[in-house]
Amino acid sequence: MGVSEAKIWDILDKVPDPEIPVISVVDLGVIRAVNVNGHRVEVTVTPTYSGCPAMAVIAMDIDTALSSAGIGDVSIKTQIAPPWTTDWLSAKGRAQLEAYGIAPPREAGGPERCPLCKSTQVQKVSQFGSTPCKAQWRCAACLEPFDYFKCI
Repeated sequence: MGVSEAKIWDILDKVPDPEIPVISVVDLGVIRAVNVNGHRVEVTVTPTYSGCPAMAVIAMDIDTALSSAGIGDVSIKTQIAPPWTTDWLSAKGRAQLEAYGIAPPREAGGPERCPLCKSTQVQKVSQFGSTPCKAQWRCAACLEPFDYFKCI
């Protein structure tokens, strides 16, 4: 008897993103599909951008989590089209980002408020942040810098 697709999704929901460990790869939206065929499991992953250095770690962490759950026949497929978009972040993931101090993406092109003090008085410091998918912002109220997860 094989494992269920729902069980695989539950396991993957506990695999943290290596760059932002408070959000799972499921809530980040990089898991595109799970296919179960008996004991064989295929997980399809879309990187947040084509040069994402975390992809090797994400694949290894997925394989490790599934192997630890007794699932030995695992393949991880990378799918780059359609490209990942911040629209794929779950509502839970967006809330986790903000609670961690990273402003979640908005279509308006900048953070709505400081994730630390919730002030709307924010200003961009640099288009480039701690990782390529983030920009550096600062709050004019609490004066703290914070990352903004860029819309893609």
